[in-house]
Order: sequence, then structure tokens, then C-alpha cells
Amino acid sequence: MSPERGAIGPRHAYLDWVRGVAVLIMIEAHVLDAWTHAADRTRPLFGYAMILGGFGAPLFLFLAGVALVLSAESKLRKTGDFAASWWAVQARGWQVFGLAFLFRLQSYILSGGFSLMSLLKVDILNVMGPAIAATALTGRAAKKKSVRGVLFATGAVAICLLTPIVRATPLLAWLPDPVEWYFRPTPGRTNFTLFPWAGFVFAGAAVGSAIDTLKPARRLQAALLAAGALITWLAREASFRPPLHPLSAYWTTSASFFFLRVGLLTLLLPVGYLWEHAPFRHKLSNWSPLQEFGRASLFVYWIHVEMVYGFFSRPIRRSLSLEGAFAAYVLFTVFLFGLVRLKSWLMAGRAIYLTDSKSVI
Repeated sequence: MSPERGAIGPRHAYLDWVRGVAVLIMIEAHVLDAWTHAADRTRPLFGYAMILGGFGAPLFLFLAGVALVLSAESKLRKTGDFAASWWAVQARGWQVFGLAFLFRLQSYILSGGFSLMSLLKVDILNVMGPAIAATALTGRAAKKKSVRGVLFATGAVAICLLTPIVRATPLLAWLPDPVEWYFRPTPGRTNFTLFPWAGFVFAGAAVGSAIDTLKPARRLQAALLAAGALITWLAREASFRPPLHPLSAYWTTSASFFFLRVGLLTLLLPVGYLWEHAPFRHKLSNWSPLQEFGRASLFVYWIHVEMVYGFFSRPIRRSLSLEGAFAAYVLFTVFLFGLVRLKSWLMAGRAIYLTDSKSVI
């Protein structure tokens, strides 16, 4: 999902490429989860595919953090209004939060009004919106770029370390259930919680501050490569040692797994930059399918979830072999890309029509 499209200019086009990778991972995770039958779900290949699929959501959240900082800094350079620049990004976060409920309403209608409580289910947009708003609020707390970067990094660390505590504490038991779902996983009610998932937005914002500050580009990418490799190595080493909190579980609440993902996500940015600036890259065409997927990430998310989990695919739900599910993933991805191209064509035609209408008027 791409909440801050205005932040990505030609200089940062590689971020759209990375977001396109996130789209492919997201589709893979959902298709294999929804369409693979029970017997093949115990195969090691399915487990590895799900581990890969688990990187889609943190990558979207991480990139949202990167983009919100680039957007706020771009607005600040254009307007000179510090408070208004960060307020605009904060408002965008609450818009994303509103879209989360619109998405749930769509699912409720398409399901025939199956469950009214499903309108309050906590999914990635429910977490992304408030996390963007909280990160923007943090950005407004300091006018110095370096201080903002430190605050973002501190926020990511704090959210990560508080996760096992928040999930275990009885102090949240007084909250109404729909509010508590944002803090603690509840089967059937939460796909995501603010802890630790909001931490990826803060981590992305810290990286976004570096992207906006460090020059030239090669120096920046070298720094990201070094930082990502170091964080990944330290997190891996930490995973072999006792957890920081006795109630921490590696795959859900551990600091080592959180930072392992942050390190790998950071490493993906230099990979995207190298691909975008490879000597052969623009010889044939400047067009990139992955970049187009990345620019349409919210659109793809919006339409594909219901197709994968809703009544559209009911005949093949949990009925395909693992190989069949992989084949379906490829075909479904091609189909979705066709819809993205159709949308781009329609939007381009509408823009031409409006331009011509204005010239006539």
C-alpha cells in the first residue's frame, strides 16, 4: 500500500520497485494460504513460502514510514511551513484509518452481511493509519532532521520491546473488546496489532530520514547496505541467546525477529536502487512492471483480498495442491497486473479528456 504517493519522485523511483516486490509477496501469501489444501500445508515448501509471505506486511509498513518522511520533507521545502507539512502527513494517516473501515464495509456487503462484528476486524490498514499518524506526530516534535531520525528509531525500539509486555499485561483488560484487539491478538478479530507492527512504520521513518539527508545517492545506498547487514547479523546472533523478556515468542513478539526483518527490509532498498540504475536497465524501455505494481499497491490490495478469500474463489478454497496453488498464484498475478494496466489506461484517458475539456472551456 502506498499512502504517500507524492513522496516518490524520479530520484526515489526504486522505492516503487521495492513496493512492487511487496505486492508480489502479498499476493503469494494470500493465494497459498487460501487455496492450498490441508494435506500440502504440512510440506516444508509451504512453510518456507509462508515465511516469505510474512515479509509482505512489514515491508508495506516499512515503506509507508519511508514515504511519509519523504512526503513531509518535500512539503516543508516547498512551503516552509514545518507544522503544516507534518500535519498533512498525519491527516493522511487518519484517512488511511478511515479507508480501513470502508474496506471492511465492502467485505461485509460482498459477504451478504454475514457478520456485523467483521466491520471492526483489525487488518493492516487499521494499524497502518494510526501508525502513520503517530509517526507524523513524533516528527513534529523536533525541527532538527537528525533529532527526528533518532526519535523515529527510538520509537521503533520502544514499540518492539514493549510488545511482549503489552500482550501479557492485565492492565488492558478493561478496554472494550474492539479497542483491545488493536493491542492483543484475538482469533478471528485481528490480523495485526499496533505492537509490534507499528514499529515497522517508525523504523521506515528512521530510514526515510537518512534517505532525505544523506547525499550523494551512492553514499546513501552504501550506508543503507552496511546498516541493513549489521542489523541483520546482530539480530540473527541475538536469536541464539535468551530473549529480553521471559514471555517473548520468537515468531511473534521477540526483538530479534523484529530487527531481523528490519535489517532485511533495509537491505532490499539498495537492491532496488542497483536494479533501477543498472547499465542495461533503460536500454530497451523505461517501463517497469514491478514499479507499476508498486504504484498501484493500494488498488491491488483492495481488489485482490476479496477475490482470494471471498465468494469469488469459493470453488477452489483449500482445494489445490501446493503446485497447483503456485500455478494459480502466477496466473492470478498476471490477471491482477492486467487490471492494473487497464486502470492506468482508463485514468490516462480520463486525464486527456479533462485536459481537452478545459481547453474547450
